[in-house]
Amino acid sequence: MEEKIKMSILCGIYGNLLTEKQHQILDDYYNNDLSLSEIAENNDITRQAVNDMINKGKAKLVEYEEKLNFMDKVLNQEKIIDEIIEELEESENKELSKAKINKISKKLKTLIED
Repeated sequence: MEEKIKMSILCGIYGNLLTEKQHQILDDYYNNDLSLSEIAENNDITRQAVNDMINKGKAKLVEYEEKLNFMDKVLNQEKIIDEIIEELEESENKELSKAKINKISKKLKTLIED
């Protein structure tokens, strides 16, 4: 997964655990696609200060994800849901076999267990 997308997702999940300023700067950088210069100008700080805040915030977000694994769980659940939808669409207007129903049931149970 591309780093910018990963950090954007992590910022959405854990951003409120950062300081308000860190969250705002990370949001501007990863989600609003502002440059270091634009963020620095908007916050009346140096580009270096922005860079430092981004790096510290990024490290915290990665640390939270390493401990909680919430993003990985959500992405895995989305994958399983997509697989279930695909199987149901393939079975549209047909009767589902007992094996297919069991397969879907197992996938749904993994969502509940996570």
